[in-house]
Amino acid sequence: MATNDSVNILNSAYLAVEYIDSFLPDNPLQQPFKNAWNYMLDNYTKFQIATWGSLIVHEASYFLLCVPGFIFQFIPYMRKYKIQQDKPETWEKQWKCFKTLLFNHFCIQLPLICGTYYFTEYFNIPYEWEEMPRWYIVLAQCFGCAVIEDAWHYFLHRLLHHKRIYKYIHKVHHEFASPFGMQAEYAHPLETLILGAGFFIGIVVFCNHVVLLWAWVICRLMETIDVHSGYDIPLNPLHLVPFYAGARFHDFHHMNFIGNYASTFTWWDRIFGTDSQFIAYQEKEKKQQLMTKKAN
Repeated sequence: MATNDSVNILNSAYLAVEYIDSFLPDNPLQQPFKNAWNYMLDNYTKFQIATWGSLIVHEASYFLLCVPGFIFQFIPYMRKYKIQQDKPETWEKQWKCFKTLLFNHFCIQLPLICGTYYFTEYFNIPYEWEEMPRWYIVLAQCFGCAVIEDAWHYFLHRLLHHKRIYKYIHKVHHEFASPFGMQAEYAHPLETLILGAGFFIGIVVFCNHVVLLWAWVICRLMETIDVHSGYDIPLNPLHLVPFYAGARFHDFHHMNFIGNYASTFTWWDRIFGTDSQFIAYQEKEKKQQLMTKKAN
């Protein structure tokens, strides 16, 4: 009975979104996107699309999403949004991070990306424009992937903090107590494989078109670069996502090393009480701010 009710609710939600979408104006970018997609299908093989297309999407998205945080360090106005203001970025740290990223991206992640074509063939995942799901379906699938990845990340990330394991693997990622966006994928190769595996679980569950692979890559990078940015921007649109952890939540994890283990959402930390130190820290900060206001 409960399963039928859930299915009915999901069907109703789908019909409601489809009804609303019918009233929205035509997307002016849809036709150019369709032309570009069909041009890609006509001029490249599925192996080239799945392999080199995925690599380009990952690299372009990663470094473009890092640009705003990189620029913030040169803008005096943005300093007030820096979470750990006493620990500014340095060229030495950023250069070291960049070199490690290139190694991880091309020596660890690229071999995995090379398996994308065989993955799509095995699961018979389509590439054609006519079979591409609507935007709200892709968005819902990305959210589902995020929920699954977040659960994987919480438990495996927490395990990597175990005193018998931490110094061998996860300590690399915590080299920078004050994170910055480019550091999001700065990690030991084993961590890249262990935590990165969570990315693919949602794909196995939801993927019904190759476009979801790329959409989920972009969404996941957007989230992880944001939480590692070191800046808490008030008008950040990601704060509209329910239970979104955000930069301040994850920044505390780098500063404190204990607690706040989830990647995207706050519920696992709340359920298991691993956000207790963060909550205490927030309350202490609020009291200090009130005292400062009264003194002024």
